[in-house]
Amino acid sequence: MPAPPEPVLRAAVRWLERLPASGAARVRTLFTAHSDFSDLTPTQYDAAYEWLGRTGLLDSVRSSTPAHHRIFDAAIGHSGALWLADADLLVRGPDELPDDALRTAGALGLSEAEAYAQIAAVWGKVDTSERARIGASGELALVELLTASLDARVEHVAAWADGYGYDISVHRRRACAHLEVKSTTRRGRLTVYLSRNEYETMLRDPAWELVALRLTPQLELDAVATVPKEWIAAQAPADRSTRGRWESCRLDVPPHVPVPGIPRLAPMLADPAPPLLNGLGGWPGPGRPQPTGHSG
Repeated sequence: MPAPPEPVLRAAVRWLERLPASGAARVRTLFTAHSDFSDLTPTQYDAAYEWLGRTGLLDSVRSSTPAHHRIFDAAIGHSGALWLADADLLVRGPDELPDDALRTAGALGLSEAEAYAQIAAVWGKVDTSERARIGASGELALVELLTASLDARVEHVAAWADGYGYDISVHRRRACAHLEVKSTTRRGRLTVYLSRNEYETMLRDPAWELVALRLTPQLELDAVATVPKEWIAAQAPADRSTRGRWESCRLDVPPHVPVPGIPRLAPMLADPAPPLLNGLGGWPGPGRPQPTGHSG
């Protein structure tokens, strides 16, 4: 839902500032009866209260965070703005704030610097939540595909422990593969977050592979590819001294780097092999029509 107009945002701030001390009925009476609040109409106050409910801000009205900061976060986070998913690339400083963010910040009395800091926090929450949701769906979809397509034992080790350094184990006699799975719903961008444990597992485990999955908006498998370990090693950061150590890094993988399919699994594939696994599906996949209104 788009950010509310300025009067509704201002009314929302007033609600959050007064609700911790009084019930909704008393605050509503104050807004309608006291001349200090007559610059806004009862309809605008009602609209603000309804919006606060839809965004979840009424669930916890007591907070040490200033009301106008909470209102800004909710307005941007629930706006459905297309730029928010890529805010880390598109908004690299206060001077690159989108118009809708500037309007919302102005309505709430926030400076551009404050708005930029808030957007970074909102993007972090949205990105972390989305990565967890998409990542879990991707792992389950790949386990299902591998189980149906391989003459091998497939184990979703990440389901019971997160210290292996990979998510899926595949074994067949003396052959094995340890798959670290990274999933995305985007066609034009593959961003991989790699932990130190995953990276060090790659260095010592010859069976380790980084598998990239592209999912449809409905979280169905659309493409499978392998990111070469040599490329990962060349991009990963290095500790500069014994007093500093990186624990995780972000890798932006160019479209030409992933190798379609999972070549390590070729000897285990059933006949006929699924195109997604034998490389014939391509990367980032054929793509499927998105439903009208999908925000990507």
